[in-house]
Amino acid sequence: MQSRYNGYSFQMRDTVTREKVRFHNRYGIELSGDLYLPKGAAGTLAAVAVSGPFGAVKEQCSGLYAEELASRGFAALAFDPSFIGESGGQARNVASPDINTEDFSAAVDFLSTRDFIDPEKIGILGICGFGGMALNAAAMDTRIKATVTSTMYDMTRVNAKGYFDAADSADARYETKKALNAQRTQDYKNGAYARAGGVVDPPPQDAPFFVKDYYDYYKTQRGYTERSLNSNQGWNVTSSLSFLNMPILRYSNEIRSAVLVIHGEKAHSCYFSRDAFADMVRDNPYAGNKELLIIPGAVHTDLYDRKDIIPFDKIQQFFLQYLK
Repeated sequence: MQSRYNGYSFQMRDTVTREKVRFHNRYGIELSGDLYLPKGAAGTLAAVAVSGPFGAVKEQCSGLYAEELASRGFAALAFDPSFIGESGGQARNVASPDINTEDFSAAVDFLSTRDFIDPEKIGILGICGFGGMALNAAAMDTRIKATVTSTMYDMTRVNAKGYFDAADSADARYETKKALNAQRTQDYKNGAYARAGGVVDPPPQDAPFFVKDYYDYYKTQRGYTERSLNSNQGWNVTSSLSFLNMPILRYSNEIRSAVLVIHGEKAHSCYFSRDAFADMVRDNPYAGNKELLIIPGAVHTDLYDRKDIIPFDKIQQFFLQYLK
């Protein structure tokens, strides 16, 4: 199977330009991105760095969001996180709650040093698992003036507690750690990392709806791309180890900058956004610039690429309001 549009899962309009760029994070890892600009733009622009979903690449949802934002007058950088896609980092196909949060700040580094971008007007947008990373970045990086999360996952919560917190016990976590550490030993012996496999293909008849939802995006012409982990062989089996005991949203209620949290009402993952938003505004004197937007009837992957469902008008309005 091939991507529909020269390696991308979406079509680019002729009012937008796209340029390959490279930049590095604080750990020296070189990141790869696509910089989308409104064609013929003059003067300095507000900018947004975009990444996600977890296991996706810039040729998928983040590029679609960035292209749309550029069509609305923003400079938008869709980037591959460390260790996947065209970005650097060894070993491959591994994630880190720390380094992948840092990747957003590295994107801010890059954007804030471009002559055509106003460094006081930079926001970020995280999709799915990188929605949680975006909130973590917003809690750390005071240069980020506005943050949007879309169909967010808290990857540290789901790894430590299971879906809907159904495996939230010390014993359950211990068994997970035992299995992952046994795999570490085996990987070291083999000199290679076992892969977890991407989205199950084909999904069993009795699979939960969200599994079929992911299949419909990652494994079909709708969203398949060659570099995507979810579309192909997935993460390393041991990739989730560091997520088990590093809760990334611990200080989200100290975020002072503006945040818009968007989720589909019917998404299996909606509880991540509802709970994260409640925690973020609780005892936060800066709660007034935080907003939760629930999209009626929408499921998880609707906010990946359904332009008739993704509230781009609202996202544009939010960034215009706070990137000023």
